[in-house]
Amino acid sequence: MLKKTHTTTLQNVARGILGSFMIVAGTGHLTFARQEFQAQVPDFVPLDKDTTVLASGVVEIGLGLALLALKGRNRVRMGIGLAAFYAAVFPGNVHQYTHHISAFGLDTDAKRFGRLFFQPVLMGWALWSTGALRGVASRRNG
Repeated sequence: MLKKTHTTTLQNVARGILGSFMIVAGTGHLTFARQEFQAQVPDFVPLDKDTTVLASGVVEIGLGLALLALKGRNRVRMGIGLAAFYAAVFPGNVHQYTHHISAFGLDTDAKRFGRLFFQPVLMGWALWSTGALRGVASRRNG
């Protein structure tokens, strides 16, 4: 069972920033950046690219709100879930790079390649800011 973990003020601020980022990004999926997000949908996704972007936008808004609202063990679970979400959408970043698709100012292969390294940072941010790293470690250690 995951244990409730204490988070520091810095973690709480980082979690607030990440949650707000998720809400803005999700809103972008639904409105102002809809076409740009379509560039990241891999061709193997069986849904229409616009449908995928809209659905992922709703999920991102929900994840952002949950990140801001959840407490205790649920916050730890949220960190793990958000890290898993970032891993699940990573193929979209790879697709953008391998297909040389410009979007979000990523208009060179070097920029698109650099973006690939940001996904693990987001995963770590989600795990650290929610206390999930400590929660999982304490579970493993007894």
